[in-house]
Amino acid sequence: MGTVSKTFGRVAGLAAAAALATTLSVSARETITVYTAVEPEELAGFAEAFQADNSDYEIQWVRDSTGVITAKLLAEGENSPADIVWGLAATSLLMMAERDMLEPYAPAGMDKLSPALMDKQDPPRWVGQRAWVASVCVNTYEAEAKGLPMPATWEDLTKPVYKGHIIMPNPASSGTGFLDVSSWMQIWGEEKAWDFMDRLHENIGIYSHSGSAPCKMAGRGEYPIGISFAYKGAQLKGEGAPVEVVAPSEGLGWDLESFAIMKSAKNKAGAKALADWSVTEQANRMYNEAYAVVAMPGIATAVEHFPANIEEKMIDNDFAWAAENRARILDEWEKRYGSKSAPK
Repeated sequence: MGTVSKTFGRVAGLAAAAALATTLSVSARETITVYTAVEPEELAGFAEAFQADNSDYEIQWVRDSTGVITAKLLAEGENSPADIVWGLAATSLLMMAERDMLEPYAPAGMDKLSPALMDKQDPPRWVGQRAWVASVCVNTYEAEAKGLPMPATWEDLTKPVYKGHIIMPNPASSGTGFLDVSSWMQIWGEEKAWDFMDRLHENIGIYSHSGSAPCKMAGRGEYPIGISFAYKGAQLKGEGAPVEVVAPSEGLGWDLESFAIMKSAKNKAGAKALADWSVTEQANRMYNEAYAVVAMPGIATAVEHFPANIEEKMIDNDFAWAAENRARILDEWEKRYGSKSAPK
């Protein structure tokens, strides 16, 4: 019995030591604080893939909608706890670049990406990952029940038949909402765009604070029509929701989910590791699982349920103009339409 007890004791001791070593290994991981506007359901997969190749680091996500994350970063300035901003609109990162908040960095392998989808400065202050594209989500069941025709253009949405049946994102809190507004101004000019939005406002039931919410609510039948983005509509249709994804013929606004290292980052080594991983083929293939346009040429394959030839309808987006005029546009938008915004 003594020998057995001693053997058991040694085994138990070794097991305890191994458990302690594992605990110390996990606790020894360096945390990377990452601010993001990527859809919540995607974040675990990205973190798992990155950490599999970078076991010394652990991602701590700080997630909210584009407008909220942008405002948070601008308010925090050099005191922000963020090490890296990941999956935020390029227009938002341009605003931070103008305030000298971003650390220029050329990720390893960046030369394999499209130069058109990153900052023109060398080294770049921000790098694009994938584009999300405006669209209209229509609940076909609800539309038929309410006698609503299928819209084909942005202008169609101003017809009286749609009064009270449309939901759209608030551009102050949603990157999707802002890309809608800024793209309409680039398509038609500001005067005509404000006239269009005045008429569209008559048909809006509510302005949400999330870019995906209008499509989700259309999918659930809460509103027949949601101005949102193509990825969410395609995803819902793939899950069986009675949703049709429409790409209005006048043109589609879009923005780039992009990343940038904060100049004030406490863990710059970790931020650079994530930046390097984010331009790999593996990362780009993951981006393509939901988005049809990614930064690495030759990677993207068609995404099921996306409107046909959606890339051909993407406007020649002037990110610099949108960033420079964002505050002015949002101030005027709030004065005109803020009364219908959803409570925060």
